[in-house]
Amino acid sequence: MKLTWLGHSCFLLEQDGYRLVTDPYTGVEGYPPLAVSAHAVYCSHHHFDHDAVDAVTPLPPVKSPFAVREAETCHDDRGGALRGGNTVRVFTAGGVSVAHLGDLGHQLTAAQLDAIGSVDAVLLPVGGVYTVDAEGAKAVCDAIGARCVIPMHYHHAPYGLSNVAGVEDFLRLWPGETVHRLSGPSFEVTADTAGVLVPAFRPE
Repeated sequence: MKLTWLGHSCFLLEQDGYRLVTDPYTGVEGYPPLAVSAHAVYCSHHHFDHDAVDAVTPLPPVKSPFAVREAETCHDDRGGALRGGNTVRVFTAGGVSVAHLGDLGHQLTAAQLDAIGSVDAVLLPVGGVYTVDAEGAKAVCDAIGARCVIPMHYHHAPYGLSNVAGVEDFLRLWPGETVHRLSGPSFEVTADTAGVLVPAFRPE
């Protein structure tokens, strides 16, 4: 499965020519307007920086190779009282499963972990304020047990919400040899992909 980080919490997932986009954004500081085409769009919740579906150009319908399962979570640690709900989605294709955690704001319960199930890679927020912070994100990773971790929803000047943290606090929680800073935004997730991958944002 090929993934491309489009900035913030937005990723393009591709398998066998099929394209899906997760959490398209608008109005996030520093990022240029999002422009991408896809066969399907998924939003973890309905905030402006996660549900800008109008920024995605629809492609003609074709059969999807992706299986999708969901787990309902919250955008905060108060049962959704502050920011509402959040849907975690697991996308499976080509023999691998990738979980997009959206704006997860709390540690996962046993029932939520069961719903997420076994995954090869996890895309998760690490910047805090609106989501779990670095230490909270590391605990979530440990609970899920994916071989591959990709941080998202953090500030990297001049891009991203200015009141959330950068990625470094999260990366310091991992052994240095497991952290891989990529030269571009795209990467493959296979049955052998492991470690913490940090894609580079490249404006179109």
